[in-house]
Amino acid sequence: MSTRRPRRTYTEEFKKQIVDLHKAGKSRKEIIEEYDLTGSAFDKWVRQHNQTGSFKEKDNLTPEQKELKELRKANTQLQMEND
Repeated sequence: MSTRRPRRTYTEEFKKQIVDLHKAGKSRKEIIEEYDLTGSAFDKWVRQHNQTGSFKEKDNLTPEQKELKELRKANTQLQMEND
C-alpha cells in the first residue's frame, strides 16, 4: 500500500532556482532526490519555464483552454442576467 505525500506548495523563486540548476547541468534525478520533489512537478516547472517563462497556471493555458474559460465566464454572466 502506497502512502501519499501531503500536497506542498512552492514559491516561484524556488521553482526558478530548480529550473536554473537543471539548466546549469545538474541532472533531473539529482535535483528530484536532493529536494524531495516529484518527477511530475519538476517536469511541469521546466516545461512552463521553457514555454512562457512563468509558473502561473493562467499564463500557461492553451488557446483552447483560454477560450473555454472566457466562454464559461460569458455564459455565467448571461445566466445571471436572465435570472
